[in-house]
Amino acid sequence: MSEKVTSISAIQSHINNVFVHVTDLKKSVAWYADLLGITIDVSEVQSPVHNIPVTGQTGLSLDDHTFDPSFHRSPGSGPMFNVFAADIDEAYKELQRKNMKVIREIEWHGEVAWFNVEDPDGNVVMVCNC
Repeated sequence: MSEKVTSISAIQSHINNVFVHVTDLKKSVAWYADLLGITIDVSEVQSPVHNIPVTGQTGLSLDDHTFDPSFHRSPGSGPMFNVFAADIDEAYKELQRKNMKVIREIEWHGEVAWFNVEDPDGNVVMVCNC
């Protein structure tokens, strides 16, 4: 589905890390761990940044900006990124059982399907089958 791209720049042509700006780091770490079905000992989470263990090349870091009091967090209305779910219907049911806030119902376009959830800070995450 993806083609190999050769970069001619000093900056590589892949996404290295996604930073999600949060207000309560421990609460957000717990939410993202629940979303991804992983276990994280929240008592070991320390401000200002926590890296969520994920597979693949792109990392996921939550940042509460404890050391940056001038930072103004302003979540957008669209998804910041998506996470993969091969069975979109089962993923939807699972997040409903976990009482996660679904803000966009499942949409299908051909074989591609997705829905959106909202984290505790109003950041939008897409769950997609591709």
